[in-house]
Amino acid sequence: METTKIHKLGIIMNGVTGRMGTNQHLMRSIVAIIKQGGVKISDNETILPDPILVGRNAAKLESLATAAGVKRWTVDLDEALADKQNTIYFDSQTTDRRAEAVKAAIQAGKHIYCEKPTAVTTEVAYELYKLAKTAGVKNGVVQDKLWLPGMLKLQM
Repeated sequence: METTKIHKLGIIMNGVTGRMGTNQHLMRSIVAIIKQGGVKISDNETILPDPILVGRNAAKLESLATAAGVKRWTVDLDEALADKQNTIYFDSQTTDRRAEAVKAAIQAGKHIYCEKPTAVTTEVAYELYKLAKTAGVKNGVVQDKLWLPGMLKLQM
């Protein structure tokens, strides 16, 4: 019998102690994927998220990590960015904190996924896009709410 190869995917999750980061992104998405055993990409390969929670408040992070069953957390973003195991940077901080952290993640060679809006101004958002493109990292912005049934009905 062939065994399944598990590929651990290190994801830096910055700002997840807020309501949206905790509920939508961590608990309903990443933790749910972990609990189902990961994402099967072939008959014998699975990707399993391995998040590291990052934020400013150690007590909140530790409590959230315990509740989520996540082993890794830190208040040191630079430490998380320096870890080669972490290949993706996710940001759900307040918008005014996002640009500098995303720039640091791009400089560290991490692929970027962040909550919307990307930045406080269009110019800064476009700068982040250009930096990511130049660095050759994949990048994306949360858009899930655009396709909810209520939003689609509003458009009609």
